[in-house]
Amino acid sequence: MDIRRAKQIISSPDDITVHYHGQSVWIDSCDEQGNLCTVHMRGNEHEKSSVAVTELEEM
Repeated sequence: MDIRRAKQIISSPDDITVHYHGQSVWIDSCDEQGNLCTVHMRGNEHEKSSVAVTELEEM
């Protein structure tokens, strides 16, 4: 995925499925300079991780 698409998913009212290493995640925010996204696993919004946007996959 690229940073532009990640930002579109964040602002979309639709429930768009995104996976990170096979796990379903929500994208919380994007860091364009670092090309990173902050995500959390669906069902566990307290454990957030910063991951490379290129490792996110839209399903």
